[in-house]
Amino acid sequence: MTEREFTQLMQQYENLAYTVCHQLVHDHDLAQDLCQEAFLSVWLHRDRCPDTPDGRRNWVCRIAANKAKDHLKSAYARRVTAAEAPGDAPAAQAQALGASSLAEQVELRQAADAARGCIVSLAEPYRTVCALHFLGGVPADAIAARLNRPVKTVHTQLYRARLRMKRQLCAG
Repeated sequence: MTEREFTQLMQQYENLAYTVCHQLVHDHDLAQDLCQEAFLSVWLHRDRCPDTPDGRRNWVCRIAANKAKDHLKSAYARRVTAAEAPGDAPAAQAQALGASSLAEQVELRQAADAARGCIVSLAEPYRTVCALHFLGGVPADAIAARLNRPVKTVHTQLYRARLRMKRQLCAG
């Protein structure tokens, strides 16, 4: 895909991509940011672009939806939502995660504290990678760039850290 073709694709589908993002995040500015990220992804993966007009439209929509969903799943989005919720922030966060009773909220809070404790007790390089990813919501590719490591290495470290944390949580 040439730069000219990309520009045409972007002009053709920018409103559609924005609408997809806005329907998921319900925030004008955030939807614009996510739409820009989606088109950056389109450019970076332009070699995978389908040849048919319907295929291109669906492909752009799927990338935009994935960007919005990734944002909604991020720890940052959960932290901001919980901090802005009325009432007690930990209780609001636990309710957002599906805990209905006070006992479930306390249980969720204890599990979150245990997970944080596991991350802090990990040896390097796992501790930094896990803190950035699980507590900070930083994606693996950004962690790799920040720590000057290959993305595959960061994925491997996250995988191994999950296994260690699982063993530690199950044993304790």
